[in-house]
Amino acid sequence: MKKLYSLVAYLVCGLVAVQAGTMVWAHSGMFQWVAAGGVLDKAAIESSDSLTFDGVQGFMIHGMNGMMVIPSVAVVLLVLSFFAKVPHGVAWAIGVAVLVALQVALGLLGHEFTISGLFHGVNALVLFTVALLAGLRARG
Repeated sequence: MKKLYSLVAYLVCGLVAVQAGTMVWAHSGMFQWVAAGGVLDKAAIESSDSLTFDGVQGFMIHGMNGMMVIPSVAVVLLVLSFFAKVPHGVAWAIGVAVLVALQVALGLLGHEFTISGLFHGVNALVLFTVALLAGLRARG
């Protein structure tokens, strides 16, 4: 059970890395598209058909991964923590779950308050670190 706990904690780390990669992929493609004459305005955002740049899928992957996959994995880690008998494993799993909830909230707030994006990025690094330490804790 400790190995499974560790594996799920590391899975959170991997999924956070996917989040970073997909956002950079999407933004790089968007910036190249705009530089080539693409127009990014409200109409383009509301009509997904007009956003045809390479990497636009990164936005979708980032949203689905962040809103559904990572929260589900965090819940699995929390449930496992009660059975894995990892020292302070429940506390680490609660930390991951709280940081994931904060991450989702910051991501949603970013649609209204741009400064939220700054905290969203920093919190991602904290989440990665806490999940990594949870996984390492199970191994030690």
